[in-house]
Amino acid sequence: MLNDPIPSHVDPRKLADRGTTLEGEVQLADLERLCDPLADNVGVVQAKFVFERDERRSVVIHSSIDVEVKMVCQRCLELVTLPIHSECSYAVVKEGANTQSLPKGYDVLELGEDPLDLQSLMEDELLLALPIVPAHHPEECQQPAGLDEPEPAEDEVTRSNPFSVLAQLKRDPNV
Repeated sequence: MLNDPIPSHVDPRKLADRGTTLEGEVQLADLERLCDPLADNVGVVQAKFVFERDERRSVVIHSSIDVEVKMVCQRCLELVTLPIHSECSYAVVKEGANTQSLPKGYDVLELGEDPLDLQSLMEDELLLALPIVPAHHPEECQQPAGLDEPEPAEDEVTRSNPFSVLAQLKRDPNV
């Protein structure tokens, strides 16, 4: 097991033959696409990748990625810290290969002769794990000032519904 910084590019076939596990950290600021929707880019991504061959001798990658990110709560517009966790299992196949025979539960990862961009894969997984609408838990969320419903003033005239006449006509059997 390697417990160093996660390399940016790897050859998953060679690592699977050795049964290698890569475990380490990546600075959040290094994942630029992931930092776009975030409030800041301070933090560390904890990642673990297990490379192995399954019973069909297919190359398989199991990933587990954790990070805490800060986003803007869409209810109160304050910062909210959200733990993001992603687990995924990939079956590595050659580009254009038939994927019908792969066991269920694997995401297909088509790879040519080039090395696998592991940081890009990490970034994709985390982007998919981000919440669509970031928010605090409802009991923790504070409503922004000034958004309370205004109470009607005493001197305000109540208006009648213009459709109330139509409702009366509809009820009247003589019309």
